[in-house]
Amino acid sequence: MDKKRILEEGLLELYLTGELSEDLTAIVEKALGEDKELKAHFDVLEADFERMGIEQAITPPNLVKTQLKNALEQPGIRKINWLPLSIAATVALLFGLSSFWLYGKWQDAESSLSTLQSQTSQLRRQVDKLESEFRLTSNHFKSINNPDVIPLVLYGNQKASNGKAVAYVNHKSQQVLVNPKGLPALPKDKTYQMWSDVDGEMINMGTLPTDSELVTLKYIEDAESLNITIEPAGGNDHPTVEELVSYVIL
Repeated sequence: MDKKRILEEGLLELYLTGELSEDLTAIVEKALGEDKELKAHFDVLEADFERMGIEQAITPPNLVKTQLKNALEQPGIRKINWLPLSIAATVALLFGLSSFWLYGKWQDAESSLSTLQSQTSQLRRQVDKLESEFRLTSNHFKSINNPDVIPLVLYGNQKASNGKAVAYVNHKSQQVLVNPKGLPALPKDKTYQMWSDVDGEMINMGTLPTDSELVTLKYIEDAESLNITIEPAGGNDHPTVEELVSYVIL
């Protein structure tokens, strides 16, 4: 089985997730042992899957523990505050001045309840954010694990030494995802931008912020190559050719 068929049928992704039969597993392992370029693609794909899982795992802050503890203990707090309230109400019949103490306790209870409600709302927002990030990560994983996806590694030149980006191209669904994490960080007034070369014309696909795990870019039909340049922040309407840092032929 040749490398092209292995890539087009998504056998590397299925091998990585343990979904291949024994026969196909043996074929893929043999190909990986014989083809250095195929092995490099697999290593990059494997590293991306591991890094995405690690980086997307979010440890809840200590504040969450405190909020949950307060939420569990609050019924007890309110129950405890009713006893002084009852006693104070009885004593107030005999000693009018004690009403000031009762009023202070009531104010404290109101303040505590307001704080708890605010913390509960904050906790709910954090949970919603975690759920949203999980869904996004799950959707990205499904996209790059699709059998129709072709992974392409763009290695940096002297302008981006030791840098690399990985593009996941799905011609069938006309979707392009790029992991730019391997590219060197740029100054705030600069950004990476990707272009498709179609018959000698460079067409803008979008910018590549290096603080994003996966970036969705515009799919360009009949592209002959993918190219990354360094442009002013916000992107450019035409590529700065002398700032080309990487490209790959499709």
